[in-house]
Amino acid sequence: MALFEKKDKFIRINPNRQRREEKRLKPEVPDELFAKCPGCKHTIYQKDLGPAKVCPSCSYNFRISAQERLAITVDEGTFLPLFEGIEQKDPLKFPNYLEKLEQMKEKTGLDEAVLTGLAHIKGQKLALAIMDSQFIMGSMGTVVGEKLTALFEYARTKKLPVVVFTASGGARMQEGIMSLMQMAKISAAVKRHSEAGLFYLTVLTDPTTGGVTASFAMQGDIILAEPQTLIGFAGRRVIETTVREDLPDDFQKAEFLLEHGFVDAIVTRQDLPDRIAALLRFHGGKR
Repeated sequence: MALFEKKDKFIRINPNRQRREEKRLKPEVPDELFAKCPGCKHTIYQKDLGPAKVCPSCSYNFRISAQERLAITVDEGTFLPLFEGIEQKDPLKFPNYLEKLEQMKEKTGLDEAVLTGLAHIKGQKLALAIMDSQFIMGSMGTVVGEKLTALFEYARTKKLPVVVFTASGGARMQEGIMSLMQMAKISAAVKRHSEAGLFYLTVLTDPTTGGVTASFAMQGDIILAEPQTLIGFAGRRVIETTVREDLPDDFQKAEFLLEHGFVDAIVTRQDLPDRIAALLRFHGGKR
């Protein structure tokens, strides 16, 4: 009989501990370090996009916030915000709507889905509005309608041109018919501004849809768009079901609308400040 016997030893491994160790040893990649381009599907290092957030491979224009748009468009230090702090209302008593608004304000740093004010672009003075798709998809509620209407009225009294960057999913469902009424309200202000002989320029950015497209987005004296911008009223599937036909692959893209006369020009994001300033000068702009 052997003096020593070999015994099997079993070591219990805590699976949770093992996973924690593996996670600790695995290199961590910071969030939002890379982005996948929706246009060419390439993975891009975020810093390669630059402040304008344009894909270096295919020139796809990523969606940007109102503040980012402001930084790359207007002359530094010239923006003066107007019509902030308008009281929010909940006409339908929609569940958790006011709480959602507060969350969006904290997330975006905006008081609503549109930023309004005065600015200079390449020395040209204007009244400016920039919609932000990060704020409840840039939807048009009563405060958005009030801010845009007030901007057009102010611009009319001060004899200023108006430039609006649109980005919206349309009317805001949480406000029902009150949201839809903003279409007529803003359109009436646009008409008064036009009757005063003043210039109105719209720049359609991705996406511009619904009631915004059906009203002030398409009422500009000149309508510009960024490349590959989604522009339309109803959704693609709704239209195909209604007309019972397959639509072209580029249907509702800026290039398709340019070809069919709904857009005057497609301008790259980097060239927009120069193009806007040139149009403002041509239409009697002032410094």
